[in-house]
Amino acid sequence: MNISLLSKNDIEKIHEASLLILERIGIHVPHEKVLSRFADIGAIVDNKERLVKIPPAIVKELISKAGKKFFLHGRNLSKKAEFGTGRRNFNTSSGQAFWLDNIGEDRRYATLNDVIIAAKFGEILDQITIPGAMADPQEIPIQWRAIEVANEMIQYTEKPITFWFFDRLSTKFLMDFLITLRGDEEKARKYPLFQPLFEPVSPLSFPFNGIDLLFETAKLNMPVQVGPMAQMGMSAPCTIAGTLAQENAEILSGICITQLIKPGLPICYGGICHAFDMRSVQIIFGGPEQALFSVAMTEMGKFYGFPVYINAGLTDSKRVDAQAGLEIGITLSMGLLAKADIFGHLGICGMDQAASLDILLLQSEIISYVKNLDRDLIINENSLALDVIKKVGPRGSFLETMHTLKNYRKELWSPHLLNREDYPAWKEKGGFDVEKECAEMKSLFLEQYEQPYLDPDIKKDLEHVITKARKESTNHVK
Repeated sequence: MNISLLSKNDIEKIHEASLLILERIGIHVPHEKVLSRFADIGAIVDNKERLVKIPPAIVKELISKAGKKFFLHGRNLSKKAEFGTGRRNFNTSSGQAFWLDNIGEDRRYATLNDVIIAAKFGEILDQITIPGAMADPQEIPIQWRAIEVANEMIQYTEKPITFWFFDRLSTKFLMDFLITLRGDEEKARKYPLFQPLFEPVSPLSFPFNGIDLLFETAKLNMPVQVGPMAQMGMSAPCTIAGTLAQENAEILSGICITQLIKPGLPICYGGICHAFDMRSVQIIFGGPEQALFSVAMTEMGKFYGFPVYINAGLTDSKRVDAQAGLEIGITLSMGLLAKADIFGHLGICGMDQAASLDILLLQSEIISYVKNLDRDLIINENSLALDVIKKVGPRGSFLETMHTLKNYRKELWSPHLLNREDYPAWKEKGGFDVEKECAEMKSLFLEQYEQPYLDPDIKKDLEHVITKARKESTNHVK
């Protein structure tokens, strides 16, 4: 099953508009080394303004060099996320400043202990391919926060992980961390555990640290997600087409930067633009525009041959309610049927308001539901079942047939969370409420969690890397 929004002509128009943006308007690049490399290949560089105008031929050449297929591997190498193979991946949020223990209560600042809980849930939930930290622990200094987060996560999940990178020095220690975990540099390069999000600052600008740290990740040929978060009406034009053109230009220029740092770096095309709500003055996570963006950006990314990352399956609601179900379900199903490769950042309550395990549990159930839309119907002798229909005949029942026994598990989706009981049974049990059910399931999941084994010697070696990171980062700040 497939869905599309743009015609071939539409895609070409957006592509050409993006090339014109890069050629005539340009991008702001506050990094001297990258500016120099742009100049060396014939781009027009204004060093004073740090502005780069990139001719179309250079854009096309650089994006042609980028890798378009890669895997992320967990601590357990068999647990992997595949990009560019047609597989669907789902990741939880890389980190929120606030944490919501229970829906409707006050938020609090996220802590390192919340990272542990998030890693446990990411390990338990079958639908989550890449657990995210979900929490951005405020008690850990930003200079070495990323490596502390990574270390806690690998204790509690064997899957690939995601979290926020910070700067080049802390990223250097993350690369040392990965080499130590894998055993040597060759294995670290072959089996990446995580990847940075290279996020242009819309409109048409790049952060210094975001560029600079790529010089460290490139040493291990680590894949890069290039994903600006252009907001229609605020940091991008107030039209869907204009936002698509600008977002695409930002992604293409980001890919150019990665290839100037190291040709062949694998890329994930992050079409994670959003709309901006003029009444609440907030980013919109779950509006109909997000469903359209999800489809259109997937089509643009596939046009260039890249695996695609979209923000679909999110909600503006602060509760596990009808609004959340509607927004998560529709945006997720549109993106999934457009054949995006990865969906995130799951587990967020409202528009980046806080991390919520309750919302994550609802999203996990909806992912399971929606994945069953993306299946091919099998039409053959067995599925048509003419012999069974003949045997049962008029006014018979199929419940007791061997055909039903053999087929019902693979033909019928069964919920883990949603309720299908009749009214008397529902009422007798107190009246099922999905928000209440999610709250109760949190404790149940944690009770079922079993921590995966990590070799004590490896754990000790990783601690040495972290100790060194703390010491050198502190001296660097001074």
